[in-house]
This record gives sequence, C-alpha cells and structure tokens, in this order.
Amino acid sequence: MRKFRVRHAAIAGVVALAVAAVPTVASGVQEQSSSTTAGSDAFYTYNGSKPLSSYRPGDVLKVRTLPYHVLGIATPLQATQLLYRTTDEQGHPSAGVTSVLRSPGGDGRKVVSYQSFYDSLDPEDGPSRAVAGNVKLPGGLIANGESTLVAPLLLSGYDVVLPDTEGQAAHLTASREYGYNTLDSLRAASGAASRTGISPDARVGLMGYSGGAVATNWAASLAPTYAPDINKRLVGYAEGGVLVKPSHILRYIEGSQVWSGLIPELLIGQARSYDFDLKKYLNGYGKQLVDEHQHASIADALGHYPGLTWKKMAKPEYANPNSVPELVEAVNKTNLGLAPTPTVPGYIGQGNAGSLEGTTSNIAGIGSGDGITVAGDTRALARKYCAEGAAVWYKQYDALSHLTAPTATVPTALAWLRARFAGKEALSSCGSIAEGNSLAADETVPAG
Repeated sequence: MRKFRVRHAAIAGVVALAVAAVPTVASGVQEQSSSTTAGSDAFYTYNGSKPLSSYRPGDVLKVRTLPYHVLGIATPLQATQLLYRTTDEQGHPSAGVTSVLRSPGGDGRKVVSYQSFYDSLDPEDGPSRAVAGNVKLPGGLIANGESTLVAPLLLSGYDVVLPDTEGQAAHLTASREYGYNTLDSLRAASGAASRTGISPDARVGLMGYSGGAVATNWAASLAPTYAPDINKRLVGYAEGGVLVKPSHILRYIEGSQVWSGLIPELLIGQARSYDFDLKKYLNGYGKQLVDEHQHASIADALGHYPGLTWKKMAKPEYANPNSVPELVEAVNKTNLGLAPTPTVPGYIGQGNAGSLEGTTSNIAGIGSGDGITVAGDTRALARKYCAEGAAVWYKQYDALSHLTAPTATVPTALAWLRARFAGKEALSSCGSIAEGNSLAADETVPAG
C-alpha cells in the first residue's frame, strides 16, 4: 500500500507542475468544499422546479469548480463538474455528473472522453468523487489511480472529460446507460463552453478499458442515432478488455480463482438496471452474497470467492441461468453484438492469457480470454464491424491477461487516438481477424 501511495502522490506532483498555468473558469460558478462526502453532497441531486423530463439530454443543471484531487491531494488544476440531464437504462430521464479537466496546452478543440473502469455498485466510487477529493476504500482507489492515464492526455494537449458512466444509481453493466451518460456528458461539456472552455465543435476521441471500454463502445454504437451531433465530431474510439456478451462472461468466469467473485456483482448490476427481483431465483447462499455485495466494487470481489458458480447460488430448478427469463432479457439487451455498428473507426485490444489469472475455459462456443472477457466474443464483434464497413484495428495479445493487457493497450490507444486527431487514415486489420463466437441472442429454457 505504501508503494501505491508514493507512486500516485508522485503523479499528483506531475499533474500539479504541468497544469499550474491552467486558468480558472468563469466566476459565479457554484463552489463546494471538496471534503464533502458523496452521501451528503447536494450537488448530485436535481432539485429544480421544472420536471427533469422538460430538459433535453445534455442540458446542464448545475455547475461547480473545485481543485482536481489525486488520492485526496489537491492539485492546482481546476476541474469543472456538471450535473446534466441524461437517460437511464430503461429510457427514463435521469441526472448525471461529469468532470471536465483543461489541458495547460489545450485550446478547447481537442477532447478525449475517458471512461473509467471503476466498476462498482456504489456511486461513491465514481470518478467525480475522486476528482472532488473523496477516497473511499477500497473501490474509490480505482478512479483515483487512473490519474496515471489522465495525466498523459493533459500533458499532450487534450482536454479530458470524465463521466460517471454508471449513473447515480450505480447501474453496473448497464450498457445503453453507459453510452447515454458518456454522450450527454460531452453535450454538457460543450453546452457549458463559457465554464468548461470546451468548444461546441471540438473534435472528440473516446477511450476506455474494461468497464470503461463498455461505456466507450456503447457510446460509439449509439452516437449515430442518440447523439448525431456528437457523432459527427468523433474521430474514433480506442478500447481494451471490452465485455461483449454478458451471458458468455458469466459462464467463462464460473469456477475461476480470481474473477468468479465478480459474479454476484454482475448479476446485481443486471437486476438493478432492469428492475427485476433476482433473489426469487437464488438459494440461501446466493441471497447472502447478493445482500453482501449491494454496494461492493470490483476491488471487493477479485479473488474473494474462488470457484464460485451460478449453480452454487441458484435454487435447484434454476441451475441453468437461461431458465431465468428476466436475466435472459437483460443479458440480451446488454449484448454489444446486438447493438448498432459504430460509424467511426476504432481500435480494440484484447488479452488472451486468462490462465495467468486462474481462468480456464473449455466451454464450446466460449473458449479462452483474458480472465474476464472472452477473446472469441471480441473477435466476433470486430468482424461484425468490418463486415458492415467500419474501419477496425483489432489486436490480440496472447501473452497478456486482463490485469496486464493495459501495458500494451493503453499506449497503443493513446498513439491511435493521436493519429486520428492528426487526420491520419485509420489502420484496419479487417481481413486478418480470426473467427470468433456466436453473438446471437440467448433463448429462455424451461425451469427445472
């Protein structure tokens, strides 16, 4: 832990030195102490007199400025946080929060929307809380630690937008909501140009890993129809370790040594997002796990339940997860393979050494992956995009797992986005991507 703190305190120092010259935003913005705990922070609540539904997606509801924090340490960089109108997984109006960071060398015309992999059922673990100075253990360390990825973007002249992709109810694995929050946060950042400094016609790149890749890919997929105004400004998306087909993920990690502990959280996320009662399908042990994980993060799960399976959690008559109709409906809605194809180019990185993290799979139609995400699913997604005319650069790293693949995917993503902003033609590996798995919708089977 000491090594972790020292390393990220050093990053805070780098960011502080690099951004000392960034101007503060316009006066009159609502200010709030960064020491306020998320649970008591009124900024996150929309309390206006007009119904939330009367606002357009992306409309700004509140604005405040505060110092950008790393592990609770304030830096000279001023962050602008916006409460904005967006849409939840079921299509209802909701209020989201995003944080805008200005680069010392930026001009407001080059923006990277960075989607965090905070992967948590607790909204207090979100990136906006980390920016405001809250350090909730252990889940809050993830968004704080991602300063190592934000700093290079700022130093390279890109302004950075950091949306709370899961929304304020922490809808973990809610696919469309991740995309809506991301796209509407960009609308908000440009709509409040006088406060954020982001030009209304700024070009935008999307970037994320793991849970952040889910938000990145869904944003790219939904942009042409949900936010054509943003889509026309996108230069591309760059991601790694994306969860493509949730039903495959659940089967792939079952019985594993590290990642099986994430099963309860993935199930809770699906049930919470689509508002169905998961417990009626679970046995006593399953109900206990669900109760214990209502506010858990990925940091609470990894390695904690080695060998866990759905069958150990379910009532005997529901030993097959496909016998739960609400779950089947949910995983089909969150299947990226059934979503629209992006109209902008993309880089997709995928590890394939999941055995290094204790995940081995011989299940037909699933196969190997990086420990949590399935390589065959990601290849199938890339091939689908290629077949529909999109430019995709897919790279599989057979010696890297989910926890180690960022050493390759993150630098590649940064370089790939830099080339797109420079106007260079996107490289494509279409034609050389190996066949993948079926991404067809799951079907419900009878219980018992």
